[in-house]
Amino acid sequence: MSLRLFTRLLLVSAAFITPVASSHHSFTAQYDADRPVTLTGYLIKMDWRNPHVYFFLEVETEDGDYVEWAFEMGSPIAMERNGWTRNSVSVGDILEVEGSLARDGSNLVNANTVTLADSGRRLFAGSSREESASD
Repeated sequence: MSLRLFTRLLLVSAAFITPVASSHHSFTAQYDADRPVTLTGYLIKMDWRNPHVYFFLEVETEDGDYVEWAFEMGSPIAMERNGWTRNSVSVGDILEVEGSLARDGSNLVNANTVTLADSGRRLFAGSSREESASD
């Protein structure tokens, strides 16, 4: 193989690998473990895809308005290992979520546990927080 062909193949390969590698983040880069939060709201959407499962709640504010919050959980396979399926929750379910707030102040939480209000069932959310295994 010529050096020129090898270089071209390497560049083409890097173009496909780089976006995937750069899209993943560490917990500490995006979330603050020193800013825990517990929120309760109505499930409006579940996004079950790699690299992380996300769900979205409408959370009531102190003045009676509703604000949308996004919650990041583990990968789909990690979620399944923790007892989740795509049908574990349904739109309209009331969920209580414990997690860590995003560092940028947005309405984003890295979920640690999710409690289903109707049954009280508590599920581990497969958080990317490094310390979650020992908490």
